[in-house]
Amino acid sequence: MHYLLAYEFVPDYLARRAQYRDAHLDLAWQASSRGEMVLAGAVGDPLDGALLVFQADSPAVAEAFAKSDPYVTNGLVTRWTVKPWHTVVGEQATTPVKPASAG
Repeated sequence: MHYLLAYEFVPDYLARRAQYRDAHLDLAWQASSRGEMVLAGAVGDPLDGALLVFQADSPAVAEAFAKSDPYVTNGLVTRWTVKPWHTVVGEQATTPVKPASAG
């Protein structure tokens, strides 16, 4: 199952992130190396949040990431949520659904 971890940032996120960025990225690349995190990155222009995609058996993996993320623990994230993402199209879809005409 895929899970989306969504972050909302403080207004001065860019000014404050530098001192926590390496620790955040280290945590993220560790999760990626374990096969838990599929993709992640900031969203918006200007940046106002982030989306992180996890693949796991439960939302606990994404929740544990958020609870230990330096961006969260140091107040750069004002709110975070984890939601199941029911992926149906694409090579990495966890529950692929093909049109009836396909087969």
